[in-house]
Amino acid sequence: MLTQLSGLFYGWRMVATSAALRALGSGLHSFGFTIFFLPLSQDLNLSRTATSLAFSLARAEGAVEGPLLGHIIDRHGPKPVMLAAVLLMGAGYLLLSTVDNYAMFLVIYLGMISLAHAGGFMHAPIVLVNSWFIRQRARAITINSAAFSLGGVLIAPVLSAIVLSWGWRWGAVFSGVLFLLIGIPLCLAIRRSPESMGLLPDGDPVSDSVNSAEPNLAGKTGKFRGDVDVTLNQAFRSFTFWTLVFGNAIRNMAYHGISTHFVPMMVWKGASQTQAAFLLSSFAFLGLIATLGFGWFADRVNKPRLVSTILFIAAGGMLLPLFGDSIWILWLFTALFTCVEATYAVGWAVVGDFFGRKHFAKIRGYMSFFYMWGGVAGPVIAGAIFDRWHTYEPLLWGLIGLFSLGGVTFRMLSKKWEMLRD
Repeated sequence: MLTQLSGLFYGWRMVATSAALRALGSGLHSFGFTIFFLPLSQDLNLSRTATSLAFSLARAEGAVEGPLLGHIIDRHGPKPVMLAAVLLMGAGYLLLSTVDNYAMFLVIYLGMISLAHAGGFMHAPIVLVNSWFIRQRARAITINSAAFSLGGVLIAPVLSAIVLSWGWRWGAVFSGVLFLLIGIPLCLAIRRSPESMGLLPDGDPVSDSVNSAEPNLAGKTGKFRGDVDVTLNQAFRSFTFWTLVFGNAIRNMAYHGISTHFVPMMVWKGASQTQAAFLLSSFAFLGLIATLGFGWFADRVNKPRLVSTILFIAAGGMLLPLFGDSIWILWLFTALFTCVEATYAVGWAVVGDFFGRKHFAKIRGYMSFFYMWGGVAGPVIAGAIFDRWHTYEPLLWGLIGLFSLGGVTFRMLSKKWEMLRD
């Protein structure tokens, strides 16, 4: 009862808490680790290929651990996973500041930092938010996802200033201390679900959601209007699961293929490195705006159809650098491509709508295992295309096809989504 007196549903506090953790992780690690790339490789006398290998292995590691994390989170809740991740990230970055060879770098980066990041800062926050909302699921997940870009806007520049002024090792110490000082209190404030506090998803009044045949089960069974309960085995046997996997893999391959080569592509089109860097720095901010805008809108419309429309728009945007090279064309291309960022949050809301809350972590984990390989392959294929033809034109034509195919895939789910809502 006390949680409702303030007029603010407690679930929004969980959104804010998980968003703060997401921003911390993205600012210090996802965006932040690129700041360490050159000074670390120079200090350890590493080639760019050797340093890049760690990033590729980390992404593959995230895919492999997805199913295991899903089982752990569904069994024990997101809080223990997030707390363990904060402790590992904090200790990992403190230890990273002491490394003096490539082997130790890989052990700490892969065995502690990236291992913790995937579970505690990517999987668990989405599961937490999905557990607290049904009708406002897309809006809540959107805020959580937008925090990823916010970390790049607010925290990464501070880390960059520290690294430029005092070196990457002090930057690693700063990251480790910040993870522990801010992350631990945030994790301790997490509550697993509305049921654990005697509440219902979305802040619905308990008395209004009681099943008339089973009045004493409100707040315990998790059966509410609009809620579904699909098991992992049922999901595996469904057309919806594999359609979502296929659509997300295509989207991931296209998105990471172009985002990894964004600056080289802008330079290929005639932009200076300064202009390309500015366009890239704007990418995080534009991603924040797009994610919040589309996500806020998503709860009012057919979500699969919205994702499909965005992917079709992205396909059209790929035509811009094919037929123009002015700075304004590149700006418009960047703006349209940034819209794809919003499909991640809305896409996970679609998964929650189709499969529910109880087994969401496991289903999400197995989906990630299958579709994350698209993100691993995309940058490699893009690089191979440029090395072969010394132009990105074949890549752009290929991306038009991929984004269009992704749009068709998500559009196939729109009618089924409408039936689910009815």
